[in-house]
Amino acid sequence: MKLSGRSLIGFGSSTATNEVFYAMNPKSGERLEPAFFAALPDEVDRAVRLAHQAFATYDRVSARDRGAFLRTIAANIESIAEDLAERAERETALPKARLQAETARTCGQLQLFAQVVEEGSWVQARIDRAHPNRKPAPKPDIRSMLRPLGPVVVFGASNFPLAFSVAGGDTASALAAGNPVIFKGHPAHPGTSELVGLAVQHAVRQCNLPEGVFSLLFDSGNRVGAALIKHPLVKAAGFTGSRTAGRILMDFAAARPEPIPFFAEMSSTNPVFILPGALRERADSIAAGLYASFTLGAGQFCTKPGLVFLPALAEASGFVNRLQLSINESAPFHLLTPGIRSSYGAAISARKAKASVRLVAEKPPKGTAEESSVGGALFETDARSFLADEKLAAQIFGPVTLLIRHSNREEVLEAARNLEGHLTATIHGTEQDLQEFNDLIAILERKVGRLVFNGFPTGVEVSHAMVHGGPYPATSDGRSTSVGSQAIFRFCRPVCYQAFPQAALPDALKDANPLHIWRMIDGEMTREPVRSAVTSIG
Repeated sequence: MKLSGRSLIGFGSSTATNEVFYAMNPKSGERLEPAFFAALPDEVDRAVRLAHQAFATYDRVSARDRGAFLRTIAANIESIAEDLAERAERETALPKARLQAETARTCGQLQLFAQVVEEGSWVQARIDRAHPNRKPAPKPDIRSMLRPLGPVVVFGASNFPLAFSVAGGDTASALAAGNPVIFKGHPAHPGTSELVGLAVQHAVRQCNLPEGVFSLLFDSGNRVGAALIKHPLVKAAGFTGSRTAGRILMDFAAARPEPIPFFAEMSSTNPVFILPGALRERADSIAAGLYASFTLGAGQFCTKPGLVFLPALAEASGFVNRLQLSINESAPFHLLTPGIRSSYGAAISARKAKASVRLVAEKPPKGTAEESSVGGALFETDARSFLADEKLAAQIFGPVTLLIRHSNREEVLEAARNLEGHLTATIHGTEQDLQEFNDLIAILERKVGRLVFNGFPTGVEVSHAMVHGGPYPATSDGRSTSVGSQAIFRFCRPVCYQAFPQAALPDALKDANPLHIWRMIDGEMTREPVRSAVTSIG
C-alpha cells in the first residue's frame, strides 16, 4: 500500500509543507520513504472543529452501530496485516512475530469494546422512582447514566506501534464511549500509523458516520500535541510515554481556562519481591523468567521489572549467577530510536558511576554498524543504599534491571513503603512466605494498580478485569486503567435527568428498558422494566 505522508483530517488529508521528517530503520539507520508532512496550525484547528461537529451526531449513534464501527475497524486492520507487519518491522526493529501478535491484540481490543458497547450496561443506568406522597416533601423521579465527553486527543506510544497507537486501547475506548478522536501520531513509526489511520478513516465512511469522528495528525516534535491539548474544543486526552513529556502535557491540560481530564501513563519500574521460601525452592526458574521479562521487547515494555528485591540467602548467589550467565550469552538488543539508545547509554553510565552500585553483568554490542543496538545489563545494590538514593528507583528504558539485597523483613517492608506509584508489583513466594510477609501485600496495594503472584508483569491481558494503571507517577490518575473494558469509563461523565418525560429520556433510562440492559432501580440491579411510581410515604 502506497503511503502519502500526509495527515488525515476527517475524510481529507493535509497539504504538503516545508516541515518534513522521515522514519528511520533502527537497525541500519536507513531513512525510510516517504517524507511525512507536519500538520499546520490551521489543519490542527480544522481537525478539532470537525470532531466537535461530529460529536453532536456520533454521541447519539446506537450501540449496535457503534459496535459495528469498531468491528469494521478491526476487519480493515486485519485485511492489511501483512503490510502493517512489514512496515512496522522496518520502523521499529521489533520482530515480525511480535508485530503480528500486536496486530491481533489491537483487533481484539476493538472487538472487546464492541461487545461492551453492544451489551450496553456499561452506561451504569440508575433509576430512583418518584415518591409523590413522601412527607414532608415529594421525591422526584431521578435517573442518571454515563455520557461521552466530546473530542478526545490520543497520543501514540513509541514502544507499541499498534496496540497503543492509532487504533489502540485509548482510541478504541474513546470511540466506544461515543467520543470523536484526534490522534497525534508518534514520529518514530509514521508509516505504520498512516496505514492504520487509513483503515480507520475507511471504516468511518463504510459505516456512514459523520466526517470528523477520526483524524490523524503528524509532526516530528511537540508543536501539534501542545496545540491539541490547548484547543478549547478538546475535552480529554490519553497519553502513553515518558514522565517528562507526560508531565508537560498534564500541566497544559490543567492550566487551560477550562481544565480537561488528562490520562497519562508515564513511568514505572515495576518492583519484584522474591521472598525467602520461593528463592530456596525455585531460584533457577525465577531467574530464567525474570531475565525473559526484563529483556522482553529489548526492555522497552512499560511493565518491565526494573527493581528486584532479593533476600541475603545462600541461594541468592546461584540466582545472580544464572542472570549473569543469561546476559553474557545474550545477543544485542535493538532499541526503537537513536534517542532511546542515547538515553539508555547515559543512564547505564550514570549507574556505573555510583559507588553504592555494582555492575554484575553487561554484554556490550558488537560493532558500530547497527544504529540502535545495545547490550543487556545487571546491577546490584543493598537496601540501605537504595533507600538513601532516590535516583536508583528511576526507570531505565531498555534491557537492564537492578537487584536490591536486603537482610531482613523490616528492610524490605521499609523499601516497599518508600516506593512511588507503579503499574505493577510482583511477589514470588510460598504459602509460608505470604504468612510471614502478609503486610507486604497491604503496602503494595497502595502503590500499584496490579499485583502479580508467582509470575512476571510483562504481558498485559486485555480483559474486563485488567487494571493497567497505578498511583502517580505511573499514571496521572490512578483511579483508571488504559487496558481492558474499564478503560471506557475515562472518557465519559454522569448526567442526571430529573422529572423528564419518557419521550425525552435516552433509551437506557426509559421505563420499558428497550435496550434490555442491566440497570439499578431503587438500589437493585435488574433488567426488568420500571413499574409504577412508588406511592408509600417512606
